[in-house]
Amino acid sequence: MSWWWLGSIGSALHRIENGDIPSKFQNVALIVGVTGISGNSLADILQLPTTPGGRWKVYGVARRPRPQWQFHHNHVQYIQCDMADPEDSEAKLSHISDVTHIFYVGWVTKSSEAESCVENGRMLRNVLNAVIPNAPNLQHICLQTGQKYALPSQDSLSEIQHEPQFVEEFPREGNPNCYYTMEDILFEEVQKKENLTWSVHRPAVMFGFSPYSTRNIVGSLCVYATICKHEGQPLRFPGIQTAWDGHSEAADADLVAEQQIWSAVELQGKRQAFNCSNGDKFYWKDLWKVLADEFDVEFVEFEESSICLEEMMRDKDPVWDQIVQEKELLPTKLEEVGTWWYVDSILRHEAESDTNISRSMDKSVEYGFGGSRDTAESFRFWIDHTRRYKIVP
Repeated sequence: MSWWWLGSIGSALHRIENGDIPSKFQNVALIVGVTGISGNSLADILQLPTTPGGRWKVYGVARRPRPQWQFHHNHVQYIQCDMADPEDSEAKLSHISDVTHIFYVGWVTKSSEAESCVENGRMLRNVLNAVIPNAPNLQHICLQTGQKYALPSQDSLSEIQHEPQFVEEFPREGNPNCYYTMEDILFEEVQKKENLTWSVHRPAVMFGFSPYSTRNIVGSLCVYATICKHEGQPLRFPGIQTAWDGHSEAADADLVAEQQIWSAVELQGKRQAFNCSNGDKFYWKDLWKVLADEFDVEFVEFEESSICLEEMMRDKDPVWDQIVQEKELLPTKLEEVGTWWYVDSILRHEAESDTNISRSMDKSVEYGFGGSRDTAESFRFWIDHTRRYKIVP
């Protein structure tokens, strides 16, 4: 059975902490967005000596200094770089001439889709302009976008025009979409180097670990549950009935990383776009019981409310500061570890359009990647991971 079919959640850190570190390198990865959810998992897995593609040397690029919670990435050569600045990108990245594979998983959130198109497109182009001409052995670029590729943008009032089974070859919606911009830039830039291949990966809502991520739903829910526990309050669901009762899909961050590595080293994974999800359906009402149990707070059934999580957490900064001090957690601010707007977007807004939509993994399986995850187990794993690094008690 192929490595990427094994689905061993969490094996990466275990192997690294036991001192099983590569001594020779066959490929060289540049992870752009290494402090994000996907980047964190990629850095973990690429450090394993058993990862396909041989023994990997790993560079990690991010805008902020290396965070304390990435202490296990000692063998990742960290580069702080402002990717939106072409001069900084050129200065920091053009000299990395040994790169063989780029994993571009970086992302910034802006107030409008038009602004997101401009900023994320600029960042991607700056990185590729700095690296492609100066890396003679560059073979492949993985670009992570998302499965909002097949949905109307946040600025659009249009409805979904196609069947609820999303496949990779659906035509684009007729409105601005940051993912379209990034994919077009990728296709344009790879033409500048002969035999340079690409792949695009569109994960569902990701379950993973990164206190720096603006889309960290598991970590945010852990923080919310911790505050409920501290204040003696029940764990009320901040979403709508559709999210509570309707089926949803998620993508484990390790699974997403495995699919990207597979596409980088296997011929059939190249020059293709792939959905990525765990392969099962889940209900938030079931995961809510898991969350309540994990943090020993009272579970309550769905109650209709007009108050979103962002409003509920608006004045909780002092509460979080007290929790961090009393429980001796890694020093963080509530605004860093609680991305309330994103949780609200998933549990209140996107739920209305996502219900009964299935993101097909048929193409991925057909081309040779058969990875999957149990979503409930993935949820528990990343809760435990968030505790392990002392983000929550």
